[in-house]
Amino acid sequence: MLSARIAALDDLDRLSGLMARAISALQTPFLTPEQVEASKKVMGLDTALVRDGTYIVIEDEGEIVGCGGWSRRATLYGGDHSAGRDAALLDPRTDAARVRAMYTDPAHVRRGIGGLILKLCEEAARAEGFSRLQLMANLAGEPLYRAHGFEEIERIVDQGVPLIRMGKPIP
Repeated sequence: MLSARIAALDDLDRLSGLMARAISALQTPFLTPEQVEASKKVMGLDTALVRDGTYIVIEDEGEIVGCGGWSRRATLYGGDHSAGRDAALLDPRTDAARVRAMYTDPAHVRRGIGGLILKLCEEAARAEGFSRLQLMANLAGEPLYRAHGFEEIERIVDQGVPLIRMGKPIP
């Protein structure tokens, strides 16, 4: 049975491992091997989300099977190692909260983990006064986000990796 909790700093090693497995396995149908490798430079763990208490861990009988979160900070995507990070706080009256760093263990896909994380992120962002969400999707995640009401804003390429900025209002 799936359960959700807020990530703790002592989860970081297990989260990093899950992210590496997800990036390597789940993107191969969508990207070249070179793009998958480049994804590791573009994506990854953002410990600010954990420290802010906005990063969610999904467990199945104590095993971490998914993770993702939301942010009240300006950075839209990327990990601790990524350039261009911006820790400025967003204004819920004018800005969209960010959905960030969503990963599912490849052995646990298609079980509702991504949808559960999105629901929890939406609820938390709404509780803090945000009326919109925004995220940067990779090609593997795009179908999930579209199924949950996100619409394309723009397509970009970062270090050779195609990405889609998407957004949606919070009902």
